[in-house]
Amino acid sequence: MISGISHMTFIVKDLSRAAMFFKKIFNAKEIYCSGDDTFSISKEKFLLMNDIWICIMEGGTFHERTYNHIAFQIKDSDFEIYVERIKIIGAEIKPGRPRVDGEGRSIYFYDFDNHLFELHTGTLNERLARYSS
Repeated sequence: MISGISHMTFIVKDLSRAAMFFKKIFNAKEIYCSGDDTFSISKEKFLLMNDIWICIMEGGTFHERTYNHIAFQIKDSDFEIYVERIKIIGAEIKPGRPRVDGEGRSIYFYDFDNHLFELHTGTLNERLARYSS
């Protein structure tokens, strides 16, 4: 039985730059760096965002952008704080999709390797309630 998410792995061109991305936007803490060792498929770093284990591994960059993304929940009162953090490091903010009232607000943005992230203020229950009304 699945008990939760173990970790998320992102393949990145520059480990240091990717680590900075997670640290500056998400307040992630770096807890491991493989250095020149490759215990997995390439050099890697582990970060923690609250209790979420993020693994970044050295590799290629996606050339094509898609809507595939990971969304993290934030408080609505923190929305502008995150917009500013994203702008400060120079990550590209993508225009959001049309929304209906009651489903929350979102910030969509790309990291430096074309991974799409979303910061969302709503919950699943709020969205289901809105869509069923």
